[in-house]
Amino acid sequence: MELFDVYTADREKTGRTMERSERTPPGFYRMIVHVCIFGEDGRLLIQQRQPIKKAWPNMWDVSVGGCAVAGDSSRSAAERETREELGLSIDLSDACPALTVYWERVIDDIYILTRSVEPTSLRLQPEEVQAVRWAEKAEILRLIDDGLFVPYDKSFIEYLFFRRDHSGSLTRSERP
Repeated sequence: MELFDVYTADREKTGRTMERSERTPPGFYRMIVHVCIFGEDGRLLIQQRQPIKKAWPNMWDVSVGGCAVAGDSSRSAAERETREELGLSIDLSDACPALTVYWERVIDDIYILTRSVEPTSLRLQPEEVQAVRWAEKAEILRLIDDGLFVPYDKSFIEYLFFRRDHSGSLTRSERP
């Protein structure tokens, strides 16, 4: 049984936990994380979700995504999800999310990294990920048009590439 911390809109833990199957109460949030791994050439590592997934089966997505479980911080959840889904260890101890998006009852922290990674060297989590590959922005936008990519707004994808090209993740000392 997976438990999740319940947060206020100010990202404060309420001290309550809930199970994955429970709906987050109105006015409260659970935390999810995404990690967008870019290559030195500017392409994004994308993953194809397994056909058994309830949400967006067989669709392509950004490099990593998942839920922060009870006790996780945003950074530890992003590190854990990257290790679980791709078999890749990353250190975010001095990183901040490049972007935080509030969806309905969800806080989504998005990290942007640049890494030299050979997709064939990754150990994919068989329950979650069926394939990974590098993709350019135009290709991802076409995949969205064709209904083959998780249906993010195209401006969101464009912003990820913009942030990668202009600043990536901010370190704690660079926070405004």
